[in-house]
Amino acid sequence: ALCCGAIVEVKADAMPSAPSKNYTDDVSLLVVTLDTNPFFWSDFPSHFSDFLSQVLAFLNSIILLGQLNQVVVIATGCNSCSYVYDSSSNKNHASTNGTMPALYSNLLHNLDEFIANDKQLTKAHEPGTVPSSLLSGSLSKALCYIQRAFRSGPMHPQPRILCLQGSPDGPEQYVAIMNAIFSAQRSSVPVDSCYIASSNSSNSAFLQQASYITGGIYYKPPQLDGLFQYLSAVFATDLHSRAFLRLPKSLGVDFRASCFCHKKTIDTGYVCSVCLSIFCEHHDKCSTCSSVFGQSQSVAASTDNRKRKAE
Repeated sequence: ALCCGAIVEVKADAMPSAPSKNYTDDVSLLVVTLDTNPFFWSDFPSHFSDFLSQVLAFLNSIILLGQLNQVVVIATGCNSCSYVYDSSSNKNHASTNGTMPALYSNLLHNLDEFIANDKQLTKAHEPGTVPSSLLSGSLSKALCYIQRAFRSGPMHPQPRILCLQGSPDGPEQYVAIMNAIFSAQRSSVPVDSCYIASSNSSNSAFLQQASYITGGIYYKPPQLDGLFQYLSAVFATDLHSRAFLRLPKSLGVDFRASCFCHKKTIDTGYVCSVCLSIFCEHHDKCSTCSSVFGQSQSVAASTDNRKRKAE
């Protein structure tokens, strides 16, 4: 099949409204994606253990807010992602350590195993750069878990996703992440984002788009010392209570896409009409689907004529 690359303005398209579902007003299902990228945390001013202690206190407060509230934690590494905690699991109802609640002991145990396994899969990367985490995989796992909750009965807890992210965006995950975002919007699942970065000027374009499109909250804490207070004040409220509160709103959302050739953010680019891959400059052939670019109709017609004469 022949196609041509065309220069277009890259923008986010609006999606149709999601079908209505029956929710339990006072019960929440919070799925948290936890960034465990060792390359990011090794360069970050604060230690990962300090960050994790505040996150654990926040998760414990969510469970204490309602006995039917459910918390699920998905660890996000450089090469893999995995469920590390589910409050609805039977083994988490009782403490496995005489001095430590089950939330802490089970999560920390599973998290240690995940980090060790993810480290074995780590590949060499360019020195001086921080590789991205597998955010697309974590979002997909979160949506799969939520879809399973939707099928559990006529009444479901109100689901939402909270992304605790610090690693930079991975342009190679652009398509997978956008598919997950639109799937969350279609299912009426808001994606909240807490972006942690040492630079005040840096933001996550992927998470900004995710929160904006799904109706979630994007927030970048000014300092990590008070992370528990920020999490409790901004992200602990259920969806019903948010209508009565003045929560932070994004001042600007970066809707620019990432090109597939150089992995950089672009304003305008060339788009393959077959697989919708985006490129910052013209190519003779699509690197994703191998479709040929820039062949005019006259050239194609002469090629067909030569084939007929040969026959």
